Amino acid sequence: MLQKHEEIKDYYGKTLEKSEDLKTNACCTLVEPPQYIKTALSKIHDEVMAKYYGCGLTIPYDMEGLKVLDLGSGSGRDCYIASQLVGQDGQVIGVDMTDEQLDVANRHIDYHTEKFGYKYSNVKFIKGNMEKLDELNLEEGSFDVIISNCVINLAMDKEKVLSDVYKLLKPGGEMYFSDVYSDRRISQELQNDPVLWGECLSGALYWNDFLRISKKVGFTDPRSMKNNPITIENKEVEAKCGDIKFFSVTYRLMKIDGLEDECEDFGQAVAYKGGIPNVESSYDLDDHHNFPIGKIMPVCGNTYLMLEATRFKKYFDFYGSWDTHYGVFEGCGGSMPFSTDGEGSEEGCC
Repeated sequence: MLQKHEEIKDYYGKTLEKSEDLKTNACCTLVEPPQYIKTALSKIHDEVMAKYYGCGLTIPYDMEGLKVLDLGSGSGRDCYIASQLVGQDGQVIGVDMTDEQLDVANRHIDYHTEKFGYKYSNVKFIKGNMEKLDELNLEEGSFDVIISNCVINLAMDKEKVLSDVYKLLKPGGEMYFSDVYSDRRISQELQNDPVLWGECLSGALYWNDFLRISKKVGFTDPRSMKNNPITIENKEVEAKCGDIKFFSVTYRLMKIDGLEDECEDFGQAVAYKGGIPNVESSYDLDDHHNFPIGKIMPVCGNTYLMLEATRFKKYFDFYGSWDTHYGVFEGCGGSMPFSTDGEGSEEGCC
């Protein structure tokens, strides 16, 4: 395990000097960011941007005043996006184990404090291994949101990472993160390849194993936000991977008591009142729950709780109770939760 950690630090600290040095497009964001994220990105220092190796957009809506933890924060790009969205009274902590990346992130703290018009920085960076979050003096139950961008796949003990995340979150908090997943389990031979591991491929979890681990540690109902198939675009790497298909997926994992392992019907409904910044007309809870403003929509018990027991409660009206159970909520399935054709996705690295 120690050798693997050293290989990762060397790859991201010495082998890669900028995002263009990546050998595949696995660590490339394949979705077009919304305008408010583009605006935030325009204020981030060029060196921070140049050393970004993420695969998705990991910032949820409604961040004002929140306490945020970024696992594998690298050069600090996502931390500095979050810094702008949580505001002066919010707090962002980045954790990374690579000295070279931390140097870049710390070097530009004052630049961003001034750029954002803050009196003091609301960001700090800690050197640490995300597989040892319990050793970093982080207070359990203290974070509203934990984010991570194409980093969990680099961990050897992914269950330990998610278990520690669950403990660190407040009740009603969430982990909102992007990572690489595969359509089958990766062989040990491929896992031993340092380049494939560093490129975020051979450490990818088989999607069903990810769901099992998430549920085991307490995240009973993982929700996919967005997914894109990854086209490796490197013939040598493609040959090694064979028929394995990879996906960049953004998930949200909510820490909520009472969630069930199936979507159950209690005759409940919700209506979005509006008010969430940047999504006034409709709100996407996940990739199959869109709530147009003013429309009363039936929901399963889990979806009801994901809105009622979280920071989103003030934006919704709630109808019904838990008095009567009507069976399984229609429309839920158990197949692979993302598409192989990429339809409906917009490509564009940022």
